[in-house]
Amino acid sequence: MDSVLHTSGRFGPRTLLITTAAMPLTGWAVHAVALHKKLAATKRDPLTGLLRRDSYTARARRLLARHGDDTTVVIVDADHFKQINDDLGHAAGDAVLASIGARLTAWAGPRAAVGRLGGDEFAVVLELNADRRALRLEQLVRMLHTPLVLDDGRTVDVAASVGAATPDMIGSRDLTRLQRAADAALYDGKHSGRAHLATAAHVTVPSINGRRSGRPGTAVWGRAA
Repeated sequence: MDSVLHTSGRFGPRTLLITTAAMPLTGWAVHAVALHKKLAATKRDPLTGLLRRDSYTARARRLLARHGDDTTVVIVDADHFKQINDDLGHAAGDAVLASIGARLTAWAGPRAAVGRLGGDEFAVVLELNADRRALRLEQLVRMLHTPLVLDDGRTVDVAASVGAATPDMIGSRDLTRLQRAADAALYDGKHSGRAHLATAAHVTVPSINGRRSGRPGTAVWGRAA
């Protein structure tokens, strides 16, 4: 009879099916548990709990294939992050990144692809059609700009720039093109306190040092600058 081993980890309870009769947790069973935890951990960023780039990409592409033009791709970049690290210390910086990860997860919901692309850059792909897009992006901006209270009682002003792109506006369901367009829109609105939605013009804007230059028109939602 198969037995089920329940293990608890940082990201919630996990269940591992061991295809053998109930047995002491020794030998290969210990190895199986360790391997399961290792494989699970490689899919998640240890600081934020978000998907790593490869796992995020795979899930994001499935969502795009499934929902098509009703999908929205969002790129988020923490603002003033180096200053937070310099002024308050790296522990405070880590707390800010973890809080952004938690807020993105809460905003996007369990069916979305939410990933940490690296450093202070994040990405979300979710089913979000045009009728709800403006309201939901405004909500995201408010959530990301909520101050964070550290364990020692200090308060950190959190801010992040947001760019979004959609297949119907860009004319493509390719994840790479959509992320580049969203990043271009983000760069246009950097530090503005608003979410910027990319247009088709953002796909053709020349890139400088991995970022886009120029300021094609964008729709904006969120807090006033």
